[in-house]
Amino acid sequence: MIVTLIVACEIMFWVFIAAGLTARYLFRKPGVGAGLLICAPLVDVVLLVATALDLRGGGQANASHGLAAAYIGVSIAFGHSLISWADARFAYRFAGGPKPVAPPKYGTPRAIREWREFGKAALAWAISCALLTAAIVLVGDASRTEALSSWVRTLTVILAVWGAIALSYTVFPKREKLTVRG
Repeated sequence: MIVTLIVACEIMFWVFIAAGLTARYLFRKPGVGAGLLICAPLVDVVLLVATALDLRGGGQANASHGLAAAYIGVSIAFGHSLISWADARFAYRFAGGPKPVAPPKYGTPRAIREWREFGKAALAWAISCALLTAAIVLVGDASRTEALSSWVRTLTVILAVWGAIALSYTVFPKREKLTVRG
């Protein structure tokens, strides 16, 4: 049930974004658009409450509960930038806005971008691990929450790999290839 709810929440997240941007730019209703955009992160609250109720009701914590915590963490940490990304493209396509700026590909600007994204990943990790830890405490039975502890370890490894990648762009900055013209 939790996996189905996660999929439904992801769909609703994007439905609220699309509806909000459509109201804002196509129907010229910025207030309605803002209201719909605010609903996008509220979808996470539904998932959080459903997951807590499932665990509180005696449900065995499994990988889907861990996935729900990870989804919420990622959604909170990356949600604003995803909405901004979609907003810039919608404004360009439908409202004569400026062309969205492509992310930097080379050198220090690329390294800065990678560290900024790592910061979001670290925030997602912190939120996810806090939710996982709260669920472990809520259930209060280590035998029923081993899957959640496993998620903490998995997310920590993912964050470490992400940090190594960001560090690689600092230590070994990607450079633009020089073309020789004859």
